[in-house]
Amino acid sequence: MRVLMISKACIVGTYQRKLEEMATAPDLDLSVVVPPSWRDERGETQLERVFTQGYDLIVSPIRFNGRFHWHYYPALEQHLDHIQPDILHIDEEPYSLVTWLALRAARRRNIKTLFFSWQNILRPYPPPFRWFEQTVLQHADYALMGTESAAAVWRAKGYTGPLAVIPQFGVDPDLFCPDSTPHPPTPMHIGYAGRLWIGKAVDVLIAALANLRELDWRLTLIGSGPEQATLTAQIEQLSLQDRIQIVPWVASTAMPAYMRALDILVIPSRTRRSWKEQYGRVIIEAMASGVAVIGSNSGAIPDVIGDAGLVFAEDDVDDLTCHLRHLIADSAARHDLARRGRQRVLAHFTQAQIAEKTIEVYRSMLK
Repeated sequence: MRVLMISKACIVGTYQRKLEEMATAPDLDLSVVVPPSWRDERGETQLERVFTQGYDLIVSPIRFNGRFHWHYYPALEQHLDHIQPDILHIDEEPYSLVTWLALRAARRRNIKTLFFSWQNILRPYPPPFRWFEQTVLQHADYALMGTESAAAVWRAKGYTGPLAVIPQFGVDPDLFCPDSTPHPPTPMHIGYAGRLWIGKAVDVLIAALANLRELDWRLTLIGSGPEQATLTAQIEQLSLQDRIQIVPWVASTAMPAYMRALDILVIPSRTRRSWKEQYGRVIIEAMASGVAVIGSNSGAIPDVIGDAGLVFAEDDVDDLTCHLRHLIADSAARHDLARRGRQRVLAHFTQAQIAEKTIEVYRSMLK
């Protein structure tokens, strides 16, 4: 079976491991269209060619780079005519222009289609996105959802076709693995990775650690975003400059080393009117790396963590402070969570498992 996937997410090098795993299937001929770069609040992220064996990685220009709802690939129809796939895997949300145009081009060629969604809040979209969404929900042959809550949203919006709940990406447990050298007992290295945006609630993490001045800890914030200046001011106001560093976005291939250096990862997200945590991919990266994880109860975080981490009530500084104090003081509890987290990833979240489940969907579509 020939499958053509379009995915701006696959410019990230570590995400390409899923594609290599998929390409090992003897009955799959896989081609993947990606843009040469993608723009967001971090700036312009260039394509990382890291894991590219076994499939055809096609770099195709996009229009409206950086505009999530409006971008599209003007050469997509040429790729469809050249490859003549059995399935077009549209790795994009159903309300975006790129998905609508791709589905329309595929239907004209009798190519089966599926789309992917993380959207876990039932919310209306204005025209023309509502029209794009309605067309895709009516005519797509299959849907992949990142979480059960996303599946519930699209059922409520009227999608009646077949669907499967499969995260967009897993983690490579050989790439993200525990440090072979034990960490020194102090200082405790705590980390956060993600956007510096109000919905990520990094201010809650900083406030909680300010309550633990008597303990020996250091915090690394990996990321950038609109709240960076506000967070820097908070750090200075609390006189924590010597304990907290902000590291700009790093290449995906550098993240395993950053994760292995941590003792604790905290994802303190807070729910907003139009957003709640959809997955928290860095959670599984940390768990695979043997790092104890603490997360808020926003969105999908508790489902991803399961019983392999600690969960606190979002925006509750005191609750997070208690969890941090417990893990900093109790090395046995910290190491137990690290062990359970690694086991949970191996059981549910590897790239190989995500790849196999996705290929099973392809096979079912062609039966």
